[in-house]
Amino acid sequence: MNIFLTGATGFLGGKLVRGLAEQGHTLYILARNMNKASELLASIDTNDASIHIVQGDITRENLGLSSEQLEDLTGEVDVFYHMAALVKFDANLHEELHQINFEGTRHALETAKLVQTKRFLYVSTAYTLGTREFGEEMLYPITGPFNNPYEESKCKAEHLVFQYEKHFEVLILRPAIIIGDSETGEADSQFTMYGLMRSLEVFKKKMERKQKGSQVFRLLCEPDSTQNLVPVDYVANVLHEAIVFGEDGAIYNITSSTPPNSIIALTIICERLGIDNITAAPFEDEHRLTGEERSLNDMISVYRNYLTRNIQFINKNTAAMLKQAGKQVLKMDDDMLKRIVRGYEKSVK
Repeated sequence: MNIFLTGATGFLGGKLVRGLAEQGHTLYILARNMNKASELLASIDTNDASIHIVQGDITRENLGLSSEQLEDLTGEVDVFYHMAALVKFDANLHEELHQINFEGTRHALETAKLVQTKRFLYVSTAYTLGTREFGEEMLYPITGPFNNPYEESKCKAEHLVFQYEKHFEVLILRPAIIIGDSETGEADSQFTMYGLMRSLEVFKKKMERKQKGSQVFRLLCEPDSTQNLVPVDYVANVLHEAIVFGEDGAIYNITSSTPPNSIIALTIICERLGIDNITAAPFEDEHRLTGEERSLNDMISVYRNYLTRNIQFINKNTAAMLKQAGKQVLKMDDDMLKRIVRGYEKSVK
């Protein structure tokens, strides 16, 4: 099968590419950074696969491909994965997020149409639901409301994808919070859980320098909130199975049915980092925080909306697809989370 991929040099993309290569598919990998593409290629056993690196950029029309390249690809692409995205939650990045996540998706769709792709798989996020507390496998209104411009840009891109149904089959795959490998803990990410861990580590060192390592600090977190964490290998597996078993026009929530409680997850993280002076406190305590506690909570403010909620995600479509493939949905437990957290050092090298 001939497969074109954007975002293949990223955390999730690299895992997916390795699996596809092992099955002997012909891969066309769009890469802006050729050094990263070369590193990815060097890490893959290509004995049974044919891998072509195509230099380009999702922010450019036709992904920056020449007319000759487009002609060579026309009629040759069975599956088009669009994974490339900017994963940042800062409000001041609204325009940049729109350009990469929305306009970049438009460029990918137009290119897929030009080369007569048969099937387009868009990797979105489970958090296009915005401020809702119930996540369904359906399109959400583009009016939100959203917690940040990242969620908004991805939701608008989902609506755009479905405007191309007359040109090729479309599927939307929505991972929750992607973390390391479920068995090895290995990761290659500086975002989401790893960004939180890095901030906690920085705060710890700052307090040690001030000789306040024994003082207890409060981190705001609702006691009943949960963290919908999904290992990268599980997400890559779902994306892989969608080639054969995914249904045209379907949306798949790649989420955990047993997400860990936020305080339990925080406890596991702090134990791994050797932090014993940070404790969770409900948001009703916010007005009583000390200056240093405010500094701690400001450091992780972009994660605030993910520490207050217990979102219930429906993943019936994903479960049905995996059943067809003879596989099961994710069952996250504390032992798996501990294995993944132990891989933190690998993610920050």
